[in-house]
Amino acid sequence: MEGVYRFLLTPRWWGINVFVLLAIPFCVFMGSWQLGRFEDRVQDHRAVTEQVASGRHEAARPLAAMLPVDKSTAGRRVGASGRYGKQLLVPGRELDGRSGFYVLTLLRTGSGKALPVVRGWLPGTADPAKAPAPPRGEVTVTGALQASETPGSNGVGAQGGLPAGQTGMISSAALVNLVPYRLYDAWVTLDRGDAGMKAVPASAPDGTGLDLKAFQNLGYTGEWFVFAGFVVFMWFRLLRREVEAQRDAELGLVTEEHPAPVTSG
Repeated sequence: MEGVYRFLLTPRWWGINVFVLLAIPFCVFMGSWQLGRFEDRVQDHRAVTEQVASGRHEAARPLAAMLPVDKSTAGRRVGASGRYGKQLLVPGRELDGRSGFYVLTLLRTGSGKALPVVRGWLPGTADPAKAPAPPRGEVTVTGALQASETPGSNGVGAQGGLPAGQTGMISSAALVNLVPYRLYDAWVTLDRGDAGMKAVPASAPDGTGLDLKAFQNLGYTGEWFVFAGFVVFMWFRLLRREVEAQRDAELGLVTEEHPAPVTSG
């Protein structure tokens, strides 16, 4: 290579060039992968939202046929029969911009397991005196199938120190020590609120919504592409400085500075 660009063949610049040639496609790949993750979450969110909406109008299917709960069954209408048992309250739940609580009642089915059923929502502070008692005798319920909640899913917080008769999450893990039944790893929210309570709408399963993780993927996408651009920018900047230094040297503008010795007068 002729002229001032001969330095590109030096070992130092070979290392720089190899780094740049590897870093740029790696950054583009990681950015594209993160963008794909975001697009997958958008698609999942759209599909589950449509599924939940369409599930309100489909015929209820037997509970056993829809388990375990996954992306294909969450939000679908199911039916179950049994007798209501222990009732719990789930505080700190918002609906239509208002704070309130769920009324959760365990439905003891013929399988020997109990199904958590959200019979409805009430405004205000969780109070057992406000919660209507469940119907007696054999009942058949229909509603949207939901996956067990986890901390952080759908705004659920890991609440502790709640009064007796309350639970912070609707999940078999959270309920196992609160009720004397074997439990389904799922729950149902009724199509219509029971005893004048407001029905709790079905929600998308954890990991399928446009939550913080989804927008983190989008943010990481931008970061990787910005880093790729930064690598290119720095390479051109180093190249320009090297060329300018070479030209200055050829013009004799670069001189070695030797400080004059200090002499005493």
